[in-house]
Amino acid sequence: MRKIIVSIHPEHVKNIINGTKKFEYRTKVAKSDVKKIIIYETAPIKKVVAEAEIIEVLMMKPEELWEETKEQSGISKSFFDSYFENRDVAYAYKLGEVKVYEQPKTLEEFGLRCAPQSFAYVR
Repeated sequence: MRKIIVSIHPEHVKNIINGTKKFEYRTKVAKSDVKKIIIYETAPIKKVVAEAEIIEVLMMKPEELWEETKEQSGISKSFFDSYFENRDVAYAYKLGEVKVYEQPKTLEEFGLRCAPQSFAYVR
């Protein structure tokens, strides 16, 4: 099973964990069949804190994606619009079960030396 690691800001990580954010929006997605997202929480935490099952990957025009996902987006419309500004295509990973690690992990434990800009494949 393929996994990717993504960098996510603390407020979004909190919303993923508490269940108010069921979609992780991206301007690029993995090309292969990925089943899990490993969540790296950015500064000030700077640790890998959880993983989430990927139910499906959505790809559509930004306006359509917002209409489809807004109820469980965990973000504001203005944040969404800013993130996808000047984009013809928008992506979202629909998240399923989230597993929070008892002990946060380092990037090195996943074979990485620095946080990924968009994503990185991991074993």
